[in-house]
Amino acid sequence: MQAACIHCGQQHILKDAVVAKHPKVSFRCTKCGLTTIVEVKRSVDQTVVISPMPSFARADASTQRLRLLPDEQGLSLPSDVDVVLTVESGPESGKSFTLTKGRTVIGRKGADIALEDGEVSRHHCIVEARERFINLKDLDSTNGTFYEGERARAAVLQDGASFRIGSSLIRMTFRPK
Repeated sequence: MQAACIHCGQQHILKDAVVAKHPKVSFRCTKCGLTTIVEVKRSVDQTVVISPMPSFARADASTQRLRLLPDEQGLSLPSDVDVVLTVESGPESGKSFTLTKGRTVIGRKGADIALEDGEVSRHHCIVEARERFINLKDLDSTNGTFYEGERARAAVLQDGASFRIGSSLIRMTFRPK
């Protein structure tokens, strides 16, 4: 497994056999000499969550412009229901947004759905609809996107599922037309 020093960013190779045996592994950085603790949590379904996030799960967050694939890539809202995002807690608690297109960017000013939440990145995450399959993807946000209590790069949302960005908890539901 590859892990970065949380202090200076130096990459280190950790032995998978050692990491798998322990819930926490610490290593001393060869560049700055400081210690980083890598925590490995296993869910009941054997999903592994590594903290801090390893380099393979991070993308280059330095890009200023949001580049997405064209909308025509099979994205379409369900015809028989509205897809509604409701902010259940946070600064905009109680607000609801009905999706009007197959791809919707959620963030602050300049996003399709703009939230007044200081912990939300400008382009925080994206919701893509392929009929009844609703995909949630983090857009390399600073504070992360959380699904079922874990930081997630991507998730498939079912009716009634909730996710958190910044201090806002958002629930996705299908509402009959």
